[in-house]
Amino acid sequence: QVQLVESGGGLVQTGGSLRLSCAASGRTFSSYTMAWFRQAPGKEREYVAAIRWSAGITYYAHSVKGRFTISRDNAKNTVYLQMNSLKPEDTAVYYCAAKYDSVLVPATPDLYDYWGQGTQVTVSS
Repeated sequence: QVQLVESGGGLVQTGGSLRLSCAASGRTFSSYTMAWFRQAPGKEREYVAAIRWSAGITYYAHSVKGRFTISRDNAKNTVYLQMNSLKPEDTAVYYCAAKYDSVLVPATPDLYDYWGQGTQVTVSS
């Protein structure tokens, strides 16, 4: 049973930083692509970043490139999202997702197999 548990969300001022964590369990994730998505009120779920677990190759949405960094810790089976220079438009619930495929890195939420419960990030202006 795959389980993804996010943590690290909170309230931060514009320009501040947060680090989100996604603790993954129930599988060996070396054949998985892990991703972060976010969803603001009244909007569709939006791709943020992804990492191919075994290769460590990372991908970013244009809106966060240069500000956010996705990484993974093999020993802890955890994926991180370091968010710097946060803006009010980054306010959303952030979700961790996993897809069994270490090659394809889709930006479409429907193509991911497992999801966490989400963690709220609020950036005040």
